Amino acid sequence: MGSAPSAGFFQPLKADDPAVVGGYRLAAVLGAGGMGKVYLSYTPGGRPIAIKVIRPEFSEDPEFRRRFQQEVRSAERVQGLYTAPVIDSDTEGAQPWLATAYVPGPSLAHAVARHGALPVRSVLLLTVGVAEALHVIHGAGIVHRDLKPANVLLASDGPRVIDFGIARAADSTALTSTGVSVGTPAFMAPEQASAGTVTPATDVFALGQIAAFTAIGASVFGDGPSHAVLYRIVHEDPDLSALPEELRPVVTRCLSRDPADRPTLTEVIELCNAASEAPLRQGEDWLPQAVAGSITERLQLPAPAPTPPPQPQTVAPTAPAAQAPTPTEVSPQSPAPAPSAPPAPATAPGFTPTGVAAAPTQAAPAPRAPAPGAQGTVPPGYRTPPPYAQPSYPQPQYNQPSYTQPTYAPGHSTPPPFHTQGFTPGPPAPPRPRRTGLIVIGTVAAAVVGLVVLGSLLPDGTGKGGGDKASGGGSSSGSSQQRPDPQPVSYQGIEMPQNHQLMFADNPPRPAEEPTGAGVLYGHGDLFYYRDTLFGDEKFGTANGKLVLLNNSEKGSLETCRSVTRFTEKLGLDQLTDGSQVCVLSKAGHITLATFRSRSGAKDETRFITVDLTVWRNADDAAKK
Repeated sequence: MGSAPSAGFFQPLKADDPAVVGGYRLAAVLGAGGMGKVYLSYTPGGRPIAIKVIRPEFSEDPEFRRRFQQEVRSAERVQGLYTAPVIDSDTEGAQPWLATAYVPGPSLAHAVARHGALPVRSVLLLTVGVAEALHVIHGAGIVHRDLKPANVLLASDGPRVIDFGIARAADSTALTSTGVSVGTPAFMAPEQASAGTVTPATDVFALGQIAAFTAIGASVFGDGPSHAVLYRIVHEDPDLSALPEELRPVVTRCLSRDPADRPTLTEVIELCNAASEAPLRQGEDWLPQAVAGSITERLQLPAPAPTPPPQPQTVAPTAPAAQAPTPTEVSPQSPAPAPSAPPAPATAPGFTPTGVAAAPTQAAPAPRAPAPGAQGTVPPGYRTPPPYAQPSYPQPQYNQPSYTQPTYAPGHSTPPPFHTQGFTPGPPAPPRPRRTGLIVIGTVAAAVVGLVVLGSLLPDGTGKGGGDKASGGGSSSGSSQQRPDPQPVSYQGIEMPQNHQLMFADNPPRPAEEPTGAGVLYGHGDLFYYRDTLFGDEKFGTANGKLVLLNNSEKGSLETCRSVTRFTEKLGLDQLTDGSQVCVLSKAGHITLATFRSRSGAKDETRFITVDLTVWRNADDAAKK
């Protein structure tokens, strides 16, 4: 597989690793994570790239595929100096993958584990670089959601943030709900760990943890089981006793339990510059020498696997021309037999039933040893197979008077005369009598029988056919009507920032910005909160169904939401007060009772509302039609 990987950073490909992904020939394994495996490859121009191939378990989840496609499209818009840009992707193939620029440097997690805590100046430069990366990521409508030391790479000219937003594709899918962990509990924010709410302020909390981790060499919330770490994040203060004094202002504010008290990314950069004695400028010396040496080691890239040359093709003198296969072609058709072989039957590969050679657009034949008597050479390294025992077929007698020339319908292209194919035709036999009348009668009879059977299976509203509905005779229609209602699932205190949406299929539903950047009113969210910053309009509604605002005399329940009919798609926020209940019926068949609780203050930088949700999933079969 090319040159041997250097320094153990580049692992050789194994038998279960693909050789080519999306046309890129793989050179080595860079690592593996919860969502997939990362490989080293090269562009046609020779630039190294990192290709993440998603695990098959995720690929089989339709919800994951939908989210992965959205997040990749959003990530393609991120073009920051401190991010690894997306180069290529395939979100619809059998196994989705994503290619980004290769960053020759260790992850922050690896650097701290190997070399310990970094000096204050390196921590400040790291923090401002990651803050600038998050500013670009948030500007593209993405919340990273999984910012941790393993997703921060240390390049020679500053940090690089990777995997931004991709964790959302796997978050709350059917697979993660069965125990596959994607995020890292030690670097979650309190609101993320408790209610699952994710906003840009969530990434700011993770940034504060990263800064402290880099300066101390350990997590400020300790180690241990995930549930214990998450409990400390939600209920206890971080341990900052070993944190250098210069870093306390920025880290303390980033780790505020209330998202509203955390600084903006611009304020983070200002706090870091205020803590530095000299202006913060990224350069070749921003890392300690020992860590910088890891970058040099990762520049010794293994060469890509060489493309094998085309194998020589052996073709009999009279065989039709065949195109040499490329190294990636599979399942080629068999070549034409040599002249000494007996004629193949009419259904042999490469021929139509009329004996005319198949179209040349079929797959090219694979190299194989020449047939006995054929001219040509065997490809180097080819092991000649044992002689093949040709089965005995009765030889057709084309020149016998008893041969019957087939008849053709008007407009059918008649094959060339036999004498043009090297045969002399005998006298034509009289055409066979047509049995058109019998065929028509048989077809009509079959259609009548089919209609009678179909009519007996379909209910006609009178209790006849398809089983006795009155007696509960096991008809599929009757059984579907007996299906019990789904159990409700409640979610309390969900905070929805402005211009965010959520999906009822998620468990729990987590607000996220609309991925196209065109505003949630044009998205596909089951529930959204939209605020027009120009005119100040605030809307609460659905882009994927219909909703009804219940009055005080109506009790919020599944039965009520099914029976109300005064539908709309959005409500003004001025129509809602604390305790207002709204039925939302999504096109996917989920019915939700949303209870409005509160809205943020007018002076808050980011407006948000708080709602309680009670979701009956797949409660409305009619909505799916």
